Amino acid sequence: MPTSSSKTVLFAFQGNPMCFIHVLLNGIDLHDRGREGKIVIEGEAVKLIAAMAQDSHFLNTLYKKTKGLGLFDAVCLGCATKLGAVEAAKARGSAPGGRHERPPQHGPLP
Repeated sequence: MPTSSSKTVLFAFQGNPMCFIHVLLNGIDLHDRGREGKIVIEGEAVKLIAAMAQDSHFLNTLYKKTKGLGLFDAVCLGCATKLGAVEAAKARGSAPGGRHERPPQHGPLP
């Protein structure tokens, strides 16, 4: 059983929105239960940032709620760079960061 001081990090790697929805829902659930949790976006999931920010995307409402709750912690700079998602992430207030030569290659998300 987690202690009151335990923290949870959810790592999203898959670029499949049907997988990513579970990361969003679990992050919101942690928050609703009063537990500290954050989301780190890695791998092909970095490409979902731009898509989810579109009002027409089916994850937009959950994405905005998760973002509003401050649950996004980081996005992998290496993955975002390799997959061409850096500019899209920055345009939505995400700031991939870190150094390419050593992990973790993460920067803050809004």
